[in-house]
Amino acid sequence: MREISILESIASQGRRDIVRMVHNVQAGHPGGSLGCADFMTALYFEIMNHHPGPFNMDGIGEDIFFLSNGHISPVFYSVLARSGYFPVAELSTFRKLDSRLQGHPATHEGLPGVRVASGSLGQGMSVAIGAALAKKLNSDKSIVFSLHGDGELQEGQNWEALMFAPFNKVDNLIITIDYNLQQIDGSTNDVLSLGNLQAKLEAFGWKVINMDGNNMKEVVDTLKMAKENTHKGESQAIIMKTVMGKGVDFMENDHKWHGVAPNDEQLEKALSQLKETLGDY
Repeated sequence: MREISILESIASQGRRDIVRMVHNVQAGHPGGSLGCADFMTALYFEIMNHHPGPFNMDGIGEDIFFLSNGHISPVFYSVLARSGYFPVAELSTFRKLDSRLQGHPATHEGLPGVRVASGSLGQGMSVAIGAALAKKLNSDKSIVFSLHGDGELQEGQNWEALMFAPFNKVDNLIITIDYNLQQIDGSTNDVLSLGNLQAKLEAFGWKVINMDGNNMKEVVDTLKMAKENTHKGESQAIIMKTVMGKGVDFMENDHKWHGVAPNDEQLEKALSQLKETLGDY
């Protein structure tokens, strides 16, 4: 097990990667990416049993992850590169012409670590459930993880999937909902409130766990507990409370940073708050 301080240092570098990537092309989604940096770091550097190379699309015998809210691709690309799926230097090509690092993850370019094109919100849970069922059919004891935005749950397809998994005892799947209460048009409570999300999930038959997604120790401990509770007949959902823009004070809790890149002055201020730990690309 890596020390929590090591994971925190990796997350700090990831946050630097995020703001530098979106600044470089003046496009992308820094807010949710920054908020999910701790979760993604814990997942790829501590929790998942995965094999960065050579990359196998089918993921047989390894844990796999699906990013449903694909617009937070900067944090996804950062952890993939930093954990060995492709060269870190390739982060400099984010959103550029002919880059494998599209604004939303895609499979056409063959980027290692990406198993499904995502960003059309509401589809990732269905994909993750399908992959989990395939593992069951293959007698593969590995786990499927997925991440979803809270605003994304306003898409109806999610609720079909949420009904399906517990009814069919899909118990090798752990879904996580980034509960930052922000979306592109404002607060989720103002746009279309989710109401009592935990009660709704439980009514559908999910075992629900709450965690602070910006407390690395809590993230690691919670994910380990959830993984230990797989293959026991229950589908598990984590409601992960995060702060949009976490780590950059002027971005925190502000939906305006959902999809806006920092200018030169803002980048300098952001980087001054994020320690360089693994070396910038």
